[in-house]
Amino acid sequence: MVVMEQLDKAGVHSGDSTCVYPPQTLPADVLEQVRSYTRSLAQALHVVGLINVQYAVKDGAVYLLEVNARASRTVPFASKATGVPLARIATRLILGERLAAMPELADFHHVREGQISVKAVVLPFNKFPTLDPVLGPEMQSTGESMGVGLSFADALAKAQLGAGKRPA
Repeated sequence: MVVMEQLDKAGVHSGDSTCVYPPQTLPADVLEQVRSYTRSLAQALHVVGLINVQYAVKDGAVYLLEVNARASRTVPFASKATGVPLARIATRLILGERLAAMPELADFHHVREGQISVKAVVLPFNKFPTLDPVLGPEMQSTGESMGVGLSFADALAKAQLGAGKRPA
């Protein structure tokens, strides 16, 4: 399970948000609650393959925003951040293979030591200046960039540069 932290406020479409893996500010008890809820949702919905779940955290309480039993644009980022080929594994599961038969998943839950990954979005405001630049529930991004670094600041800077944002 890959838990990423969205850096934008709740209400901003996840496709328009900057996110980080591993989470940087979420307490261990919140992360465990997110993992527990996600496992329960996947089992209750009989999901085979990938599931995308979004939560909001307020004052330590975890709220479910949405659950989608499908892949999303986040899967390539999550795969690169963790080193786990999520789409390939999901396909194998959908075709009937069991997780227990996949020894490459033995240490799936580990975080790559010293590596932080940030996803930044590419927004079309330069090309379409009449678009409302206030982000909300409707996705406006046209792409994304990934930055990997030894620190959050380094990964964020690389992701922003990759998304076409230059320092002032």
